[in-house]
Amino acid sequence: MDQVLEKLRRATEGTPYEGKLFLVGGIVRDKLLHGTPDEDIDIVLEGDAGCLADYLHERGIAKHAPVTYPRFGTAMIIVDNRQVELVGARKESYDPTSRKPVTEPGTLLDDASRRDFTINTLLENLHTGEVIDLTGKAIADLRDGIIRTPVEPVTTFDDDPLRMLRAIRFSTRFNFAIDPETYSAIYACAPRLSIISAERIREEVVKIIMSEKAVEGLEMLRETGLLQQFAPELAEMYGVTQNIYHIYDVWTHTLKTLELISAEWGIILRLAALFHDTGKVKTRTIGDDGAVHFYNHQMVSAEIARRIMHFLRFSNSQIHEVTFLISMHLRVGEYDKQWSDTAVRRLLREAGEHLDDLIRLTQADKDASNPAMPKVDIIALGEHVARIKQGLAGQRISSPLDGREIISLLGEQPGPKIGEIKAYLEHEIIEGNLLPGDKASAVDFVLRRYGKGEAEA
Repeated sequence: MDQVLEKLRRATEGTPYEGKLFLVGGIVRDKLLHGTPDEDIDIVLEGDAGCLADYLHERGIAKHAPVTYPRFGTAMIIVDNRQVELVGARKESYDPTSRKPVTEPGTLLDDASRRDFTINTLLENLHTGEVIDLTGKAIADLRDGIIRTPVEPVTTFDDDPLRMLRAIRFSTRFNFAIDPETYSAIYACAPRLSIISAERIREEVVKIIMSEKAVEGLEMLRETGLLQQFAPELAEMYGVTQNIYHIYDVWTHTLKTLELISAEWGIILRLAALFHDTGKVKTRTIGDDGAVHFYNHQMVSAEIARRIMHFLRFSNSQIHEVTFLISMHLRVGEYDKQWSDTAVRRLLREAGEHLDDLIRLTQADKDASNPAMPKVDIIALGEHVARIKQGLAGQRISSPLDGREIISLLGEQPGPKIGEIKAYLEHEIIEGNLLPGDKASAVDFVLRRYGKGEAEA
């Protein structure tokens, strides 16, 4: 990055641009915060960004022709394979139904005022290195760990409601407090989130969930009413009491489960933890003895997760993985040392490649529950699984014969019966009567049960 900045600095020395180009945004904020600049390079100037981009291209600093956005007064160039955004200082005004602004040229102060938070308004002169705080609040807020809007917060959030999610995301990223007036404005403006695309909401929410302060971030999303705008079923878990197996309400239990899922394990497992008990609100019943039950809540939770993730435009594969983990999250918790090898093979067959994640989810779920209640013996389960896997010689529990082989063997036509035969062979593997990959024995099993005579009848 330093090499790129030096090239830009030298190319503009002795020109009308000298002393009038300013680094802005994350690159200045992060340099002052912890010495490591942000990857993005944003430069603002009072003037035409497109003309500056053309000049840098003509000088050979930018190898490719710049990409310009005249409506917003910005231009994009690539210098040494690094993206550099050039921005003409501007004023902005917004239509209430859109977050896309109408722009006009403005001063550096105008440009600082239209940004999201004070900590992102700092300027650093490209040529002198001087840091300028036009709002008079940015350096203090960076020092004190405060998220604050540069102008009246309702105006900032009304103009671009995505900034409300960004406020919480920055708070979780830097462990900063949100200024009380700014926080109150988020609550007041929360319904405005409806004009933001689902994809943009998802991007911010994922960053919050994957942060070290995810629990605090989710609690802020709930308190401000933002969560209600895109995942009301999550917000509804708050205050829903449980049974003797728990000491927390459903919402608090969920947050504590999520907290026990390392971000290193990925977004799929964290989302599964977040959604795993959403179905408890709808399935909560009280028996004649006064006991609280949540029958089949795992399947209802999976469907709720599917609906919310679909709304937020997660990929189909991500939705499938998360909902599968949720639908299966009680299975591992049922394990005890009395389980037979058959039962463990069945779990291996059903869980497939997701078994490790299921174990992690179960461990977190149990650890976030009532510590006085019996726990699943994860170590014993792991040892039992290892013994079974050793017997399987690393092969998956799947039919040794594929559909074509069964059709050829029996002279059967393609159809549901082929699937039935494959399921039968998998069942025999689960029962320990057949080894995975043993095609010769599988042929004997099929002929004994589905001999040609029976198939033709």
